Amino acid sequence: MDIIQAIKERHSVRAYTGKKIEEEKRRKLEEIIEECNEESGLHIQIRYDDPSGFDSRLAHYGKFRNVENYIILAGLSSEDLQEKCGYYGEKIVLEAQMMGLNTCWAALTFNKGNVKKSIPVIEKLVLVIAIGYGENQGKAHKSRSLESVMVTKGKMPDWFHKGAEAALLAPTAMNQQKFKMGIKDGSPVIRVSGKGPYTKIDLGIVK
Repeated sequence: MDIIQAIKERHSVRAYTGKKIEEEKRRKLEEIIEECNEESGLHIQIRYDDPSGFDSRLAHYGKFRNVENYIILAGLSSEDLQEKCGYYGEKIVLEAQMMGLNTCWAALTFNKGNVKKSIPVIEKLVLVIAIGYGENQGKAHKSRSLESVMVTKGKMPDWFHKGAEAALLAPTAMNQQKFKMGIKDGSPVIRVSGKGPYTKIDLGIVK
């Protein structure tokens, strides 16, 4: 599976089988997370075999079940903290998909108190990602049309068109897809469009 296939096949999965993530895959995930932390300055970490992170009424309300592994996205407070968490979190999500694992972003429906025990008090917890072997592969959600998110008019280069189609498959909070895309000076640009919850995180994911 390549990254384009992973983008197309990756959907949010909230219910898991309880099957353990194999040691080889754990090592690979930890290597990816270490690379992301070094590049971004974030403090991303992964917790295995720990159901306490999703042991809450909110998690049950959000239909999360048997979540025993999760990725914590956190770092020192900064203007671009949320966007960086979205960008590097999605990078890990797609790597996990290519490894045969399932994931789901969670902003509220987890046990924040238990998760915060794993990070230093000087850091800000942004959100978490459930990860493991899903009971199913999830379902695709309807995306906006390409034309509705474009700011550059006229015929687009093939490379941009393919990238924009991939961006429209990115997960966003409540599937709001509040972003606009275009080309400026020969390079792709993406920006937040309108107001909504977690738009900065969504922007990082889409990028």
